[in-house]
Amino acid sequence: MIDLKQLRDDPQRFIDGARAKKIEVDIHHLLRIDEERRTLLADQERKRAEQKKLSKEIGPAIGKLKGQLKSASDEEKDRLEAKIHELESRPIALKAEIHAFEQKIAQIEPEWKDLWLQIPQPPDEDVPKGDSADDNIELRTWQPDWFDPQKSFAENKGFPHRTHLELIRTLNLVDFERAVKMAGTRHYVLTGDGMRLHQAVLRFAFDFITQEHGFTPMSVPVIVREECMVGTGFFPAGRDQAYHIEESRRGTGTDLFLTGTGEVGLMGLHQDEILDPEQLPLQYATVSTCFRREAGAAGKDTAGLYRIHQFDKVEQVVICRADEEESRRWHQKMIDIVEQLLQKLELPYRLLQCCTADLGLKNADMIDIECWMPGRGEEDAEGRPTGAYGETHSASRLYDYQCRRLNMRYRDQDGRNVFCHSLNNTVLASPRILIPLLELYQNEDGSVTVPPPLLPYMNGVERIGSVAAPASAAPGR
Repeated sequence: MIDLKQLRDDPQRFIDGARAKKIEVDIHHLLRIDEERRTLLADQERKRAEQKKLSKEIGPAIGKLKGQLKSASDEEKDRLEAKIHELESRPIALKAEIHAFEQKIAQIEPEWKDLWLQIPQPPDEDVPKGDSADDNIELRTWQPDWFDPQKSFAENKGFPHRTHLELIRTLNLVDFERAVKMAGTRHYVLTGDGMRLHQAVLRFAFDFITQEHGFTPMSVPVIVREECMVGTGFFPAGRDQAYHIEESRRGTGTDLFLTGTGEVGLMGLHQDEILDPEQLPLQYATVSTCFRREAGAAGKDTAGLYRIHQFDKVEQVVICRADEEESRRWHQKMIDIVEQLLQKLELPYRLLQCCTADLGLKNADMIDIECWMPGRGEEDAEGRPTGAYGETHSASRLYDYQCRRLNMRYRDQDGRNVFCHSLNNTVLASPRILIPLLELYQNEDGSVTVPPPLLPYMNGVERIGSVAAPASAAPGR
């Protein structure tokens, strides 16, 4: 969430930020409620101070008056007793006034907090403005020497390509029919070498991020409480994308939610903690099963492995000091790590600078990485797809937005508690990554060459769907 002090000092920055992100939230209304709440809190605090002062003074005063009663005349006794009654009544009246303030604050706080949670982080000034993902800007591309996305698949490899759907059917890598029978649309069962390849890319990515780049391997829950989803910024805006486990209706506890990314668990580890600054930056990686309802995506990428309800993902998270330059350096480093991984796998890709309208609620900046997928894109005269880039990674810079919601801080050199900064990025998500792997590494006979970095994880399988000679160094040559 945003810093309310910054909002009060410069509301226009947040109004402009929400407008740039195409997010509707009534900031003026929040400021009015916030001012009302602050006034009520100040009045309540004054009454409490008065109550505290009175509690110190009233006892001795009443004791003194009661002492005077012993020798007072009848007329004087009436006056003294009235004074004692007045003093005894004041704490009761103050308590009632304080309670009235509490009730008024309790009435407005839910709306106050709800609006506060809805205010997006303003995009960084160097993020390009745009109205939708169509306005994202290509930063750069990379491709191996054996495949140029600017040429047709046949020009690159000498034969017409098959889509990943055709390959997984002929090679018996995925069983959609039985998965749909069990769980409905957008589910799948990886079979045989399909499951082996899926596990191979995950293990390769997890070893790469932890062994070669020093990220600490972690296991985190994929079923979490609502406060963890709110704290990481996935609620309230993304509530319709999460699977909800209604434990409260069973009378057995708190409602739970299935996470859509390992980022939720990794960030939730240190909720409500004050970290030792010497520990920073924390570099965490996990591999976890992820769940997304894909609400609002009806009819979009319904066939195949691109848009599914359950998948596995290797995720990287960095928690660092509250320094913009350090956050920017980590953002670039996390992107570099993924580029190294994709280059090892020799998958053509491009980097996209997301525009303001594509950042979402919590990001100050976001870079998407898309791999070339021959089975996507517009169709040619024969009805065959001509290829297109598809998103496989997303790297986000959040500054203190997430850590403020999670109340995650560290003590700076002046002894002040400061909210940390956080960043996250996909290392690799599967089975989506299998789409470019299968389509680009396919051979003319319908088999698929296993990329060299995955061979140690494939139990000796060098080519899927073929008993031919071992795979050549250049795929498909």
